[in-house]
Amino acid sequence: MRILFLLYLLAVPTILFSQEKKTSKNNLDMKTQYSSITDTVKKKKSLVAKIEQYQIITLDHDTTYVDTSLTIKSAYRQNYLRKDNFGLMPFSNVGQTYTILQYSLTDFSPYPEIGFKGKHFNFLEANQINYYSAATPLTELFFNTSVGKGQNLDSFITLNTSKNLNFSMAYRGLRSEGKYINQLASTGNFRFTTSYFTTDLRYVLNAHYTYQDILNEENGGITTPEDFESGNADFNNRQRLQVYLTDAQSFLKGKRLFFDHAFRVNPKQGNNNLYVTHQFNYENKFFEYNQPTVLSTVDARLVQRFGESYVASAINDQTKFEKLYNKAGLTYENSLLGKFNFFIDDYRSNYKYDRIIINEDGTSVSDNLFQQINNVGGQYEYQKNKWIGRFLYTRSITNQSLSDLDAKLKYNLTEKIKFDFRYRNINKLPNNNYNLYQSSYVSYNWSNNFKNEKINTLSANFFTPWLNAEVQYSVLKDHLYFADVSTAADDLAKTQIIAPAQYANAINYLSIKASREFKMGRFALDNTVLYQKVDQSELILNLPDLVTRNTLYYSNYFFNKALYLQTGIIFNYFTKYYANDYNPVVGEAFVQNRKEIGGYPTFDFFVNGRIRQTRIYLKAEHFNAIFSQDDYYSAPNNPYRDFTIQFGLVWNFFQ
Repeated sequence: MRILFLLYLLAVPTILFSQEKKTSKNNLDMKTQYSSITDTVKKKKSLVAKIEQYQIITLDHDTTYVDTSLTIKSAYRQNYLRKDNFGLMPFSNVGQTYTILQYSLTDFSPYPEIGFKGKHFNFLEANQINYYSAATPLTELFFNTSVGKGQNLDSFITLNTSKNLNFSMAYRGLRSEGKYINQLASTGNFRFTTSYFTTDLRYVLNAHYTYQDILNEENGGITTPEDFESGNADFNNRQRLQVYLTDAQSFLKGKRLFFDHAFRVNPKQGNNNLYVTHQFNYENKFFEYNQPTVLSTVDARLVQRFGESYVASAINDQTKFEKLYNKAGLTYENSLLGKFNFFIDDYRSNYKYDRIIINEDGTSVSDNLFQQINNVGGQYEYQKNKWIGRFLYTRSITNQSLSDLDAKLKYNLTEKIKFDFRYRNINKLPNNNYNLYQSSYVSYNWSNNFKNEKINTLSANFFTPWLNAEVQYSVLKDHLYFADVSTAADDLAKTQIIAPAQYANAINYLSIKASREFKMGRFALDNTVLYQKVDQSELILNLPDLVTRNTLYYSNYFFNKALYLQTGIIFNYFTKYYANDYNPVVGEAFVQNRKEIGGYPTFDFFVNGRIRQTRIYLKAEHFNAIFSQDDYYSAPNNPYRDFTIQFGLVWNFFQ
């Protein structure tokens, strides 16, 4: 009833306002004083900004525009990550980690990071922060319900104080209780950005500051999957299912100061230009695993879930990480030949703990992993007619063996037919938590010196009115992963021990993804299908062979075209496979070969509406759980989400 009442309050006034007289839309430059594109009572000669004058700019200076339309693609982005999460399997509560179904979604950096990748799905990295240019102040409000008590909110505002200077500020906050014991999720992402350029474009600056924190209560999964799968009505209340951890939690937080700027040496821009460039990134991160009660209770017996510990209670493992990155370069730009950039960078990181551990055999686990890396490199950018190319190569000049070759080529045959090609060869340093980790759990302490990972990837994307397709082929060597090293005795005792490992043989990965929408009058069928094949001598990189999403929906206008409505059903499915499990002590997924998940369909019923710049989303998620068998999992011992009603909206204000 609360959702329907809120929907009524939002829809009725907006429909009434939408009956006002429309204004003209003249194309203006940034020097003009704009009126709002949504205000309808204006003077006779008032001027209105176009939507193309509200720009979203990436770190690589690719530009898109604010989109207030309602499409099935925008509906896919109405979730916790605010992006299409095809290829990702969420856990039962909003704000938890994800199981990766599509390996080609994985992004790589040659530099070592802190690790704890299971905690970083909602952590915005420097290259994921956008910058803006707005003709008039722009505000966006995002709301989505959560699982149990709580909500998911994202508020954003950007404005230009002049043609040359833009500011934006945003905060995303989530609190979701969940349906199982000890499953609360609470996150916050604060972002502040600014962009500045001189009128003659001699100096350009993009800068941002972020503060992010991600807190999860960690229950370690259910202890008795047979109770979940039994169909016993007593367990429909998920709080009655036992979990391994009743008071554990993990916490990741990070701060970052970043700026990227360039200065043109020649006073006036011409056919030949010389720029001095500089990029600065200072970031610190902190990860904590806290577990007051060490022993777990499973069927009235005490269990050491993660093995023996140095302390009897109040485990509090803390990892600290600092990174300082500077990159300075010279860029030569020629109107005929393109843009040549030569640079040198300095990367320094300090990954540390507050103690040194001496083992009984005399070996030790250090308290610090400090790295300083210097690279030299070059980048060439070319844009001519229908071709766009960007070619990057970097190589270390210090003792570490590190390199990155990244070649991108785009060909736009027409506005609707485009081709993208990419080849990447990375010699990547291991993330720090592979080489060093300390915990109060005895078996979760290690000090390693792993080889670099070698990743070769060739990919091609095709965008046409008839079919969109993505093909990727990767060869992985010295692949790093977390392995289940529990013994048979550990399994009987319900003990989970994992450790980092490196696979000496090559892994060959192939993925083919195709999407196509068929329209028949008011009806449409949107299809996305992914096929994956992994060639390996051991089960290390485990993925489903087939992942599919098919959406059948109906679209139409109502109330004299004041309301645009979409309604339909989404079908999701992936084949059975040995999915990675999740370990909260290290915040990472690990390889297991004991239990398969998948092979079950999920159906979502949705109704989406658009009234002017307001988009409303109502979804009955996984409604077939009401009458199907309880055998759906996101990871072993971690059930997928039950039937849930989700309500959300995105509201844009152009002032």
